[in-house]
Amino acid sequence: MTAALDVQGLTTRFATRGDAVTAVNNVSFSVGKGRILGLVGESGSGKSVTGFSIMGLIDTPGEVSSGKVLIDGIDMRTLSPDDMRKMRGNKVAMVFQDPMMTLNPVLRVGDQMAMAVRVHRKMSKSAAWEEARKALDTVGIPSPAERLLAYPHQLSGGMRQRVAIAMALLHNPAVIIADEATTALDVSIQGQILAEVRDLADRTDAAIVWITHDLGVVSSLADDICVMYAGQIVERGTAQQVIEHPRHPYTKGLLDSIPALHEPGTHLPQIPGSTPQLSRLPQGCPFRPRCPRATDICTTVPPADTKDDQTVLCHHPLERT
Repeated sequence: MTAALDVQGLTTRFATRGDAVTAVNNVSFSVGKGRILGLVGESGSGKSVTGFSIMGLIDTPGEVSSGKVLIDGIDMRTLSPDDMRKMRGNKVAMVFQDPMMTLNPVLRVGDQMAMAVRVHRKMSKSAAWEEARKALDTVGIPSPAERLLAYPHQLSGGMRQRVAIAMALLHNPAVIIADEATTALDVSIQGQILAEVRDLADRTDAAIVWITHDLGVVSSLADDICVMYAGQIVERGTAQQVIEHPRHPYTKGLLDSIPALHEPGTHLPQIPGSTPQLSRLPQGCPFRPRCPRATDICTTVPPADTKDDQTVLCHHPLERT
């Protein structure tokens, strides 16, 4: 498998009045061309910070303190600010949770998309509008020429999210990072967009990192899954492995809490407690205070246990059944 995105030992820290807080801790994964990686975990687990770190969008007092981010073999961390800006959009693009973070409310959709095209490519405004129209058509927007004339507030939430995805596709990037891109949408629209994203990965050969808290979403979308907790990847494997045979107690807890997997009216299991403060992580395994399988040995750093290319950081991993 040729990796379009290869993240190696990525660590991101934020300076505080006390010691620096590590939000992303030695994270490594790779995504092949045309494949979708689901990056899953509760709020505060480090998923979004990982995405922003890949894009080089961490602002002071944060910094990516170590690691490599290779996109088509180019290490993003070695680039100058100007070269980094050229890479964004051309080689790597990001779709945010709220499309209004991407779209300017006082400019027509077509103007915004044409500007994004002309930043990276020399062409006339009319040619840039045609590129924008094709991008809208690619993500399934009906009457794309008419939508180019609309302002963002004139579009539905699902339509705005499609526009945001279309903008990410304008330059056929090798890597697309989608940060909770369908969380605010209703279930029917969410399903349509997920199907379109799957189709886009197959047709464009783009590598996609889909950041979400919902294992139910990635179960039908992703090829591979990484589960994050307290800034670390605690389990990784193919989507089928992780969904059907979770080996980390945290992954099992996330799956058990999906409502669709239970009969209506039955008690919905929950993971006790909440994610720890990164400035006050427990000794050893960070999941230890919430884990039903924890023992005294869990006060030490858990080892990596790999079986059939499914890796878990745990002293007491669940056995595959």
